[in-house]
Amino acid sequence: MNSTLSPRPPITSAPRFSRNAIIVGSVLVFHGAALWALQSGLIRHVVEIVVPVEMLAQTVEPPKPAEPPPPPPAPVKQPVVKTRTPTPPPAPRPMAIADPTPTANAPTGVTTPQPPAPPIAEPVEVAAAPVAPPAAPPAPPKIVAPSSDANYLNNPRPAYPSMSKRLGEQGTVQVLVHVSADGNAQKVEIKKSSGFDRLDQAALAAIAKWRFVPGKRDGVPEAAWVIVPMPFSLD
Repeated sequence: MNSTLSPRPPITSAPRFSRNAIIVGSVLVFHGAALWALQSGLIRHVVEIVVPVEMLAQTVEPPKPAEPPPPPPAPVKQPVVKTRTPTPPPAPRPMAIADPTPTANAPTGVTTPQPPAPPIAEPVEVAAAPVAPPAAPPAPPKIVAPSSDANYLNNPRPAYPSMSKRLGEQGTVQVLVHVSADGNAQKVEIKKSSGFDRLDQAALAAIAKWRFVPGKRDGVPEAAWVIVPMPFSLD
């Protein structure tokens, strides 16, 4: 029996096929996971967490102070050019030409010298007039009080009241008298009582009839007051 040996089919390498399948499967799984993470927002959340931290680190840094602007350039002074106006030359003075042939009877030029100026007088100090001393104040007027002591007046003393004698009344009365300019007693009043009314009234009645030498001011008679004491005594 002839047995015909059939050729073996080629044996494929199982491991090679499995490794390629694993690689392809891994790539598909990785892409699927990435697509799922992108759709679910996981990658965005990770980016949001990482990025703000870096941005926060940048914002925490204090800002640098702004540099001051440079000062403006100083204005350049333009030199002022002074233009000098040319001064015209002075006009030539006319020159006198002497006449070689002077005419007869021609007056000869004689220069009369000018008189010297009078000297300036220096100011003379005038002494101030002496100030008169102030006038002395007027002297106080000379006043003379009225008087009743003149002998020519013949003024009688008052009568002693008989009742006062029997009772032993005595004392001095001071009478205030207003004497007119002609020497009459115009008014009499008690200045100080003797202590007894009868004695006081007797003094007033007598002095009211008296004559006086009038008071005077600088020798001129005038009315004035005078006190006349009138004693009553039993001694």
